Amino acid sequence: MALIQNPVQGTTSAYANEIAQLGFSRSVVQQHISSPVYFRCIPTISITPTMCSTKVPNERTEKMNSGLISTRHQVDPKKELSRILRTDAAVKGIERKANSEKYLTLWPKAVLEALDEAIKENRWQSALKIFNLLRKQHWYEPRCKTYTKLFKVLGNCKQPDQASLLFEVMLSEGLKPTIDVYTSLISVYGKSELLDKAFSTLEYMKSVSDCKPDVFTFTVLISCCCKLGRFDLVKSIVLEMSYLGVGCSTVTYNTIIDGYGKAGMFEEMESVLADMIEDGDSLPDVCTLNSIIGSYGNGRNMRKMESWYSRFQLMGVQPDITTFNILILSFGKAGMYKKMCSVMDFMEKRFFSLTTVTYNIVIETFGKAGRIEKMDDVFRKMKYQGVKPNSITYCSLVNAYSKAGLVVKIDSVLRQIVNSDVVLDTPFFNCIINAYGQAGDLATMKELYIQMEERKCKPDKITFATMIKTYTAHGIFDAVQELEKQMISSDIGKKRLTE
Repeated sequence: MALIQNPVQGTTSAYANEIAQLGFSRSVVQQHISSPVYFRCIPTISITPTMCSTKVPNERTEKMNSGLISTRHQVDPKKELSRILRTDAAVKGIERKANSEKYLTLWPKAVLEALDEAIKENRWQSALKIFNLLRKQHWYEPRCKTYTKLFKVLGNCKQPDQASLLFEVMLSEGLKPTIDVYTSLISVYGKSELLDKAFSTLEYMKSVSDCKPDVFTFTVLISCCCKLGRFDLVKSIVLEMSYLGVGCSTVTYNTIIDGYGKAGMFEEMESVLADMIEDGDSLPDVCTLNSIIGSYGNGRNMRKMESWYSRFQLMGVQPDITTFNILILSFGKAGMYKKMCSVMDFMEKRFFSLTTVTYNIVIETFGKAGRIEKMDDVFRKMKYQGVKPNSITYCSLVNAYSKAGLVVKIDSVLRQIVNSDVVLDTPFFNCIINAYGQAGDLATMKELYIQMEERKCKPDKITFATMIKTYTAHGIFDAVQELEKQMISSDIGKKRLTE
């Protein structure tokens, strides 16, 4: 996320992933196609501001001698620890055997779980190695479902060449590709910005008698075109769907609406919404609402955002927690803090539980505005309500304190982390390393860099760039040279050499 990957530039874009509007899976599409949408009316949002206290602790204590961020107290929850141990044991154990011809009678459960974990973590190279090992087992039976999963990870990692080779392997095993396989292959090419190959695959599908593209196939292709800004192709796809008798589903309409909205093409967005309502078979739902108000909110058009929120209420579309998070984020970005607080107040009155994402948005908003006391009040309320802070929460706090020059409060954040089980990551270390670097505390910055390795957080290009910039500003060129050597020998350097 941009929030914690680049602490210098701010934190707003961190929530782009957390409030994503759409997901594309066949089950979701079928649900929208087969199940009617029932609507209920809801009340409007109150705009009464919420009152907050302004108490701020002002004590500063010494950093822990045994390390700024102790690993002794940072015990992951049992389920997370179990998952990590199982994943490491399965994936690493199976991977080590992948290049050997000896292991032909491995336990099916171990191999299949290792493959699933590699796919889940988007580790495409590991996934292919494990799949090759899987094919060597005496109990192996080729299945289209397995190939579909592999195409998914190759699409996420933008590996079209590997996907083409895998498709050839699939054909060599005598499997007949299904609609899901072709759709996944189209997704790989689309995500890799190879729209010509995606469309040629679609054309080939049409020639296969029992493998005609369905609404899910077209929706995936439309999504790829929207993300690449090829709205001319979107229109042609919709016309082709109409010619073939394939109706747009709610997800299809939502995909187009979301694409136009993110591109700032508001007239086209509203036109598609009008078509959706006129269609009658695929009615607007909460995802439609979230895309519309999110687009206007991101464009700082608060009048339109509030107007469409009210109009969706009249249509009977009920908001969800994501809707309120979008409203809070939009009002916050526009500096309309009273309305932002009124949304939170409305949520509590209507028994919507404020989530970690909700609190993170408000904390980041007040932090960026330099309203430290308000930010601290919200953070205290978050903990009082039993909502667990995460690394994004602490990044927002550190960025705000750093901007305000309150290093003592950054020390306080470190002490809180020591006594919690929050799972730290590389972006968090980037954020706090940058904060101490800007404060001129190079010793603490270096100590945090060392502790990254203890926490099994690999430094990335932002880590190195931040520290090199800081050391250069202080004229410590020996440290700069050492960091440059480490960067070259790391995965970052190896990746640059292969590009």
